[in-house]
Amino acid sequence: WARRQGIEGIVVLRVAVQPDGGAAGVEVARSCGHPRLDGIAAEAVRNWRFAPARRGAEAVASVVEVPIRFSLTDRERKS
Repeated sequence: WARRQGIEGIVVLRVAVQPDGGAAGVEVARSCGHPRLDGIAAEAVRNWRFAPARRGAEAVASVVEVPIRFSLTDRERKS
């Protein structure tokens, strides 16, 4: 639906990362302006595994911001 409507944007998610690398919580820090895309991004990130922060050798909980880009073109590709 987003592609058909030409919708693009960047969602920034705030993720609470557990010491085991799981996402304990995900919230929208900055919306792309389309709640449905915000929700899709948040749902995907809830299933991600992260490299946990470390304090010395010990894995600790942390909070990170993750940008998710919804793009209709491949901006990374070099012509």
